[in-house]
Parts: sequence; C-alpha cells; structure tokens
Amino acid sequence: MPGADVKRPFPAPRRDILTRVVDWAHGTHIRPHSHEWWQLVYSESGVISVETDEETWVVPPDRAVWVPAGVLHQVRAPKGGRNRSLYITSTAARRWGLPEQCRVVAIPPLVRELILEFGHLPEEYDEAGPDGRLAHVILDRLAGLREVPLNLPWPKDGRALAVARGLEADPADNRPLEAWAGEAGASARTLARLFQRDCGLTFGQWRQRLRLLAALERLGAGASVTAVALDLGYDSTSAFIAMFRNALGVTPGTYARNGAR
Repeated sequence: MPGADVKRPFPAPRRDILTRVVDWAHGTHIRPHSHEWWQLVYSESGVISVETDEETWVVPPDRAVWVPAGVLHQVRAPKGGRNRSLYITSTAARRWGLPEQCRVVAIPPLVRELILEFGHLPEEYDEAGPDGRLAHVILDRLAGLREVPLNLPWPKDGRALAVARGLEADPADNRPLEAWAGEAGASARTLARLFQRDCGLTFGQWRQRLRLLAALERLGAGASVTAVALDLGYDSTSAFIAMFRNALGVTPGTYARNGAR
C-alpha cells in the first residue's frame, strides 16, 4: 500500500471472522470510512492511530483497537508497520458480546498466537470443523480483552477544542490553563469545566494523556527516551520515565526495546 491517502475496499466477511494482513508504508493514511461489521485493528508492528471526530486511539505493537459497525473512522500509520485486522460480522459480534464502543485493548500472547494461526486459514473455512471451533475460541477470547487507556477524547466545545488542537500541534507547551484563556475566549474556570465535561479528564490529565500517546508514536519511530522527554516538554528524563511507567507499567526504554515484539 502506498504511503499516501488511500481508501481500501472492505469485502464483507463470508464467515463469522475474516482476517487481513497488510504491510503499511511510511505515511499511510486510510481516509474516513465505515463498514457494516466489527473490526479489530491489531498492530503486529509499528504504531498506528485510529481517529473519529470525537476521539483518537493510539495502537502500539501487541495492542489493538475495536471499531464497531457503522463508526466513521480513519487510520494513520506515520512510520508504517504490519497490520493484522479481524473483520467480524455484526451477528457474531453481538452474539459474543463484543464492545459497542471504540477502545484499545491488550493482546495477550495466547490471543496473539490464535490470531496468527487463524491467518493461515482460507477465508471460507469449514465452520462445522476444527477451523470453525478455532473461530469460536477466538471470539470467546476477544470478548474478554482488557482495555488500556490509550485513547484521547476531544472536547466538543470550540473554545476547549482550540486549546486541545494547540497542544496537539505542540505537546511541549507547558503553559497553564490561565495562559490559554485569552486565546480561547473563555476563562480558565470555564475551560477546566469544559475539559471535564466533554472528556471526563481534567486539563492536566488530558495533556498528560496527549503526551503519553505522542511518546508512543515517537518511541515507535525510533527516537531515544531523552529526545522524547525533551520534545514533549518534560523538565527531566526521570519525570518522563515516571509518567510513562505509571501509565503503562513499563519504562519507555523497556517499551522501546520490546514494543515491536
């Protein structure tokens, strides 16, 4: 797939599950689209993002994001990578109780191996035989995947959204909310209320989440821990490491070494 704006055709699954493996080039952008089936966007390697008008989800290796039927979304792979998606019919998704909202989930080793094995099956596998039973095991496991906080909700109010987009353009901007008030046309108190109302996060929590997701993308692209810390506005590398470890349970150095696995 070229590293440019593209829109992929999505064939309807002929069985409960259809799998696709795609090696994405640098700069790949799949334009906004939706489909009538659930999709599990699994990043086997590389960091990708899935975006809607309301939220952004960042998917590092061995994570995946659920995209339910009918959700208008776009996908970006700034540095490329291997994507291994599962497409699941709406009937099967509802039968097995799969998530009704977009969310990032962890892919444990067993589920990863099941997905890899399933990728060797023909699209029209024997539903009544061992292949069909494997599909049911996968669906059962997918229903219980653990959610991880790698989403970034966007404010709905234009004033708070202007602040959010400004920080997206420059995550290192350390100005307090009071300093943004004049540009946004609202008081700091109003902006704080809007972030909490629209995003379920305080302004400080929202900015930290933005920086965490930006760090994942930069580390996935090969940047050093120190460079990422400075690029995102942290006063020290140790402060950045503490934030990252508190959020994901590992240091950024460990993530950078093992993330592609």
